[in-house]
Amino acid sequence: TTSAINRCQIIFYEDRNFHGRSHEISGDCPDVTSYLSSCRSCRVESGCFMVYERSNFMGHQMMVRRGEYPDNQRIMGMSTSDCIRSCRMIPMHKGTFRMRIFERENFVGQKYELMDDCESIQERFHMSDCQSCNVTHGHWLLYEQPNFEGRMLYIRPGEYSNFNNMGLGTVKIGSIRRIMESC
Repeated sequence: TTSAINRCQIIFYEDRNFHGRSHEISGDCPDVTSYLSSCRSCRVESGCFMVYERSNFMGHQMMVRRGEYPDNQRIMGMSTSDCIRSCRMIPMHKGTFRMRIFERENFVGQKYELMDDCESIQERFHMSDCQSCNVTHGHWLLYEQPNFEGRMLYIRPGEYSNFNNMGLGTVKIGSIRRIMESC
C-alpha cells in the first residue's frame, strides 16, 4: 500500500561513516549507482530493506532494519565488494504465510507446503535439496544453512523456478524463515 511505502526510508552514502553525497529511497531501487557513484554506508530511518551487491536485486543480499550501517562491508560480509548496488523494500505482511517448496528446479521432485519457519529442510522433510518454490502468501528468507545461517535469499509472492538464477551462483537451501517483524 502507499502508506507502507511512505513509512519506509533508507539513505545511502557514497563513503563509509555516512560521508559523501547521499540519496534517500523509500521503495525499490534497481540501481543505486544511478544516483551515487558508489554506496559504502547506509542509514535506515524506518522500515526494512534487502540490500544487494549487484544491480537489479542480484547477488549477495542482506536484510537491514532501522539503524545505522557505517560500513557496508560488515553488513554484506563481502571481501571483494562493499558497495550496495540495489535495494528492495520489504513490506509489512499481516495474515497467513504459505509456500510450496520443491526438491528440484522447475517445481519437480518432492513437494511440501510450509506455513511456518523451518530450521532444517533436511531434518523436517528429509529432502536433500530445495531448488524451486511457489510463494502464495507472505514474505520469506531462505538461508543457505540450517538454523537460519549463511547467505540468504528474499522471496515474496510469486513462482521461483530456479534459485540459481538469482545471481548467487549455486545455492543450496538449508532453512526458511517468515518475515514477520514489524519493520
